[in-house]
Amino acid sequence: MAPTGKGNHSHRPFKPNSMGPSLPTAPGSIQTSAIGTAIPNTATNWEGLSNADNLATPGVGISPVPPDTNGDIGPTRYVQWVNLSYAIFDRASGNRVLGPSAGNTPWAGFADPICANTNQGDPVVKYDHMADRWVFTQFAFNTNSRGNPIAPYEQCFAVSTTGDPAGPYNRYSWNTGNAGFPDYPKLGVWTDGYYMSINVFSGNTFVGGGALVFDRTHMIGGQAATAQGFGPLGAAYGGLLPSDLDGSIMPPAGAPNYFGAIDTNVGPSANTLQLWKFHVDWANSANSTFGTATNTPNYNLTVATYRWFMCNGSRSCIPQPSTSVGLDAIPDRLMNRMPYRRFADGHESLVINHTVGVGSSGNQAAIRWYEIRNLSSTPTIYQQGTYAATGDNRWMGSMAMDQAGDIALGYSVSSSTVFPSIRYTGRVAGDTLGTLPQGEAKIVDGAGSQTTNYSRWGDYSMLAVDPVDDCTFWYTQEYMAATSDRGWQTRIASFVFPGCGGVPPAPTNLTANAASASQISLAWAGSAGASSYVVQRSPNGSSSWTQAGTTTATSFSDTGLSAATAYYYEILATNTSGNSAPSNVASATTMPAAPTNLMATAASASQINMSWTGSTGASGYVVQRSPNGSSSWTQVGTTTATSFSNTGLNPAT
Repeated sequence: MAPTGKGNHSHRPFKPNSMGPSLPTAPGSIQTSAIGTAIPNTATNWEGLSNADNLATPGVGISPVPPDTNGDIGPTRYVQWVNLSYAIFDRASGNRVLGPSAGNTPWAGFADPICANTNQGDPVVKYDHMADRWVFTQFAFNTNSRGNPIAPYEQCFAVSTTGDPAGPYNRYSWNTGNAGFPDYPKLGVWTDGYYMSINVFSGNTFVGGGALVFDRTHMIGGQAATAQGFGPLGAAYGGLLPSDLDGSIMPPAGAPNYFGAIDTNVGPSANTLQLWKFHVDWANSANSTFGTATNTPNYNLTVATYRWFMCNGSRSCIPQPSTSVGLDAIPDRLMNRMPYRRFADGHESLVINHTVGVGSSGNQAAIRWYEIRNLSSTPTIYQQGTYAATGDNRWMGSMAMDQAGDIALGYSVSSSTVFPSIRYTGRVAGDTLGTLPQGEAKIVDGAGSQTTNYSRWGDYSMLAVDPVDDCTFWYTQEYMAATSDRGWQTRIASFVFPGCGGVPPAPTNLTANAASASQISLAWAGSAGASSYVVQRSPNGSSSWTQAGTTTATSFSDTGLSAATAYYYEILATNTSGNSAPSNVASATTMPAAPTNLMATAASASQINMSWTGSTGASGYVVQRSPNGSSSWTQVGTTTATSFSNTGLNPAT
């Protein structure tokens, strides 16, 4: 395919099932107004890369559509990568500090010539906040005389050796399978790997999604690394996304990565959200699992009906002013990305979105979104909604959640009277479930339409959460500043909900219970926005408080204590802004130490006398008897003394 498409390869639709039930998107799920006006303004808002930059960049020199806009934020830099170039920006000023550079620049001189010498696009850049590393990846392949991709198909990775996205890098390439083309790769950062979803095609026939994982630990260390994968999964499953870890609280030990998808196999409408668990075993790949034994989803979650098949499958779907050319809604898949977050109270959340059709024709684009919880047990839909605040089209969304549980959504907007523009909305943690009621704000108004008959738009955008404060959202998306064939531009903007980042509220309902002579167990109700908790102990409940420990859970065991001693506790919730006020005070007294030096002496044919050394703090003693010294213990009496006579016994027993 000619480079007038996306690089040398045009986006491939799934060709999903358009037969079967054709039901409208559930009316009760649709939010038809912006509701509020509290949405914050942008804190930063600057111009990103454009197609003009592609034309001017050495090694690129063409103007592809669409841009595949994505980017991520680090402690000092923002990196944006579009088809077919990337740039590094100073996060404080918005000034470019590197680029634009051709997308394959990180692999210059690399041993794999396909990664080094081709620049085909579908790029993804991620900041791995756990390791302070930058991860660049894109697919690579050669083309035949007609411009069609030919095997081998490679996935190229470059992982920075420091926190500087400009490099140097540890560089890798993997063959993703020569039997089918691995389209639309999407990346998720997880504790035990870099997880990736792909859509596999044989020629122009979709043969199923795929799930891959790459050895994160070895890639960060610059060591030889391996990869594992499952798929193709069959034409019934495609458009998957891996979970992508946000925040400072790690998933539970051994937690799988989660993959999600919508159901496009039953007809133009569906009511299922699919969820897989991907467990990787790097020591023995035979132990790795994806979904069920047949790789079908672990969970099929019932959701409000959504109509995904829009405009009879035509890419020319979303209207624009002053042109008959429409834009591609890409409604047959989840939209980048699927953020995962674990909170200090222990609950886990995934948030995700996709485009659906609403209105009388079912062809007005709106954004269906979900929050999924209870991931470690049986996942459930905690909340869901469909955002269609006006009669304009909203699509190409990206969603994320901050440390306080606030949710933001960025997207494209267009209609016959609104040029393709960039907006955002959101909700704070206390808002009514299933709504995005904080209002709608603009990042930039478009001033022109895109007139290329390719109708390409997207194919994705990205909303990231700032790793410094875990509150600020950073969004990048394309728009049109003037009517042209393919003169797209991009924007990079940030915003923050004002309630995020303040110190969390005090924990509540603290309880303390003695577990032994040396341990007291504590439990409390967590605080929204807390990243961890400080456990404080006092001998009297009013002074001389000392730190007994810290935890990210809402329980704690204080060990090494003195027997029969009263201890007092309070809990502070903490995050990057500081510590909360203390919780209520709770106290418990450790159990007394076990009595010692027990002696038993026969006093007669029916009596045995006992004595022992008492325990400090004991108010009494329970005397127990057994026929064998190991089981069948029964209580024979109590006493406040340190001696006891057991009478009425059988002789010679």
